[in-house]
Amino acid sequence: MRVSDISEIKKLSTPEKILLVEDLWNSIASDESEVPVPQSHMEELDIRLKRYEAAPGNLLSLEALRTQIERRK
Repeated sequence: MRVSDISEIKKLSTPEKILLVEDLWNSIASDESEVPVPQSHMEELDIRLKRYEAAPGNLLSLEALRTQIERRK
């Protein structure tokens, strides 16, 4: 189904569309078991967990993370 399939959606203002999307997302997220997690995401989580378990003290402080983010801008 596409937005163009529902004529009423075209009539909504942008703020109304945002509220609609929020409501749709909340209805999907209310039952997490129905939201599939791609295998690639599970693999990435496994990689990150192993990296953390190998060196748990290598985490950045919030301030260090902010500094890195600011440098990228």
